[in-house]
Amino acid sequence: MVLCAVRRHLLKSSSSSSSCGAWARLLQRGCVYSSVHCLDQGEIREKLQAFPGGSVDLLKQESGIAVLTINYPSRMNAFSGSMMVDLEERVSQLESWIDCKGLIVQGASGTFCSGSDLSAVRAISNPQDGMKMCMFMQNALTRLLRLPLISVALVEGRALGGGAELTTACDFRLMASGSVIQFVHKHMGLVPGWGGAARLVRIVGSQNALKLLGGALKVDPELGLQIGLADGVLEVPRAEEGVGTLLQRAENWLSHYTNGAAPVVQAVKKVVLSGRELPLSEALRTEKDVFGTVWGGPANLQALASKSKHR
Repeated sequence: MVLCAVRRHLLKSSSSSSSCGAWARLLQRGCVYSSVHCLDQGEIREKLQAFPGGSVDLLKQESGIAVLTINYPSRMNAFSGSMMVDLEERVSQLESWIDCKGLIVQGASGTFCSGSDLSAVRAISNPQDGMKMCMFMQNALTRLLRLPLISVALVEGRALGGGAELTTACDFRLMASGSVIQFVHKHMGLVPGWGGAARLVRIVGSQNALKLLGGALKVDPELGLQIGLADGVLEVPRAEEGVGTLLQRAENWLSHYTNGAAPVVQAVKKVVLSGRELPLSEALRTEKDVFGTVWGGPANLQALASKSKHR
């Protein structure tokens, strides 16, 4: 299988250490599609770039927590073609960030994401281009989910269609009060194409996934918590509390899982990811390999010296 360029680089780095062989094999699966599947990355990127508008912005902070913002408020943060390319490029940047620990994915101006910009969708509505766009976005969102960091989608306002699919490419989902996640694909004569259905089944189970997709149900925070799609609910701050408070609350929530040394947080994500995606015997070998990268490391030795095991 021909790998995406960034994956080729990561594999080269990983395979240089004998202790990361199983993890390197998992990275091989990072790009679900390649030229073997008739996906020409350059061709589809060029076609998508022909439909500009909005942006996907990345802020990397010294804390090791990054914020990814879907930014196209005039279209309810719908993905234009160029924003799809932006997303793939931002994932590449995160893949090469050594000190990463966590990621918050949010939408600009009080709404999460309303899926695809219809002007771009109409222009590539033929089956051939639609399939290529589907493969491109599946690659990007699979790589997002497999990042060696802990990610959370901060859902404010609406997450519709492809926006709902984007939430499933994060490890966790936080819903603001009054927000809605809705897989509206059936209303458009479609099913999810960015990997959202496969990921949704793993999150909420096949019965709930069938209800959400077949009924295009509106998932509010209460229902989200009930079926396991939401991991927490945040109250939308009042205007007098200041701008950015909701994001700050999300960062505080995420900090429960990202506190500590970056190598340890990354190791946690790696063993969970391998346990989810690899056969048991290979997942066990990966766990052993990743364990070897932190055993006797600075964080481990410091914890032993401070006898912090039961704190």
